[in-house]
Amino acid sequence: MALPRFSGLFARSGILRSQFALNPQLQRQSVRNLNLHEYQSKALMEKYNVRVQRWRLAKTPEEAEEQAKDLAAETTVVKAQVHAGGRGKGHFDNGFQGGVKLCKTPEEVKEISGKMLGHRLTTKQTGPNGVEVKSVMLAESIDFDRELYFAILLDRAAGGPVIVASPMGGMDIEAVAESNPEAIFKVPIDINKGPDDAKLTDLAKELGFSDSDTSKAVEQMKNLYELFIKSDALQVEINPLVQVPNGDVYCVDAKIGFDDNAVFRQKEIFDQRDTAEEDPREVEASKYNLNYIGMEGNIGCMVNGAGLAMSTMDIIKLHGGEPANFLDVGGGATTEQVKQAFKIVSSDKAVKAILVNIFGGIVKCDIIAQGIINAATELELDRPIVVRLAGTNQDQGYQLLKESGLNISTANDLEDAARKAVNSISK
Repeated sequence: MALPRFSGLFARSGILRSQFALNPQLQRQSVRNLNLHEYQSKALMEKYNVRVQRWRLAKTPEEAEEQAKDLAAETTVVKAQVHAGGRGKGHFDNGFQGGVKLCKTPEEVKEISGKMLGHRLTTKQTGPNGVEVKSVMLAESIDFDRELYFAILLDRAAGGPVIVASPMGGMDIEAVAESNPEAIFKVPIDINKGPDDAKLTDLAKELGFSDSDTSKAVEQMKNLYELFIKSDALQVEINPLVQVPNGDVYCVDAKIGFDDNAVFRQKEIFDQRDTAEEDPREVEASKYNLNYIGMEGNIGCMVNGAGLAMSTMDIIKLHGGEPANFLDVGGGATTEQVKQAFKIVSSDKAVKAILVNIFGGIVKCDIIAQGIINAATELELDRPIVVRLAGTNQDQGYQLLKESGLNISTANDLEDAARKAVNSISK
């Protein structure tokens, strides 16, 4: 049976420009996704009998040496544990190059770990200041014959999970999709029935597994699917999936994204969240169910609705301004949420003006207006505030702002609001 080949699935699913990728700004726009360290992902895969390299974790050079002795690998891979890709080509603040190194002895592991732990690693995904490395993972180096790509993700067009796989692993899958789309295969899965053994066998053969090794590949695919379903994942991406000389299949590197709506039944997973590597403002925003992404601009934004927030930022730029953040207060914002939103936005010293753009539907404009007044008064905001309200109780909202006696400008529409916000800081 012939398997479907690439036909635009990547563009629809977002795996090319994944919402789970650690892209610095708008790719994470309105979703707060849990990021696991590599060692945490490996522990989760082991729980579902997914084959991974033997590994250990260390937080000091001395512990790394002892763990390397216990691991007793012929060659040990030392990996800095940070929420960023490109570690191997990164550099540390002490001048040391590379966050992934091969070591032959426990003494060498100690030496290399000492150059990583406690130092800031900068990669193409961390930003210029880098991220402090607080732990290193030690993994057994394995020799392999082939590198493949394997992923399970939710696809709206397919109405459920889809397996995406390619014999061309260990490289940028986006580049493969563009240059060799025929080398990418997809297998839709009936979420009520689970993966079909016959289809997985066909996929394994398309990926180049021999008849004698097909069962090993199928077993790992089924285990990865079990992980995907039982952990409420939105994406499980293995790149590379490798085959070693004896035919066994290993998952060497994984990227796993989880459904935030399932936090109530995945407490063990979500408790592993490492907020130390996140923007403190984003962490604070999440406490109040606000979606905040810091950016490099000087006009703070507070909007309800991700699409409206994106439009607001676009119009600010159209009028020559630069948005300082993405901030979606959601459809049911309360006065307390509005106050906290203002507190977070105003904590950015680069913000010279704040633009509020609210479309009243579920949320009422007068509630937002009262929240703005409370925040401006309590926080003693000294920056220009421009407010545009539309929808439910907008007239009452504007009246509250007018009677507040505060220095708050109102706008007739979004374009007027953006123009006033930009002009307020260019005087």
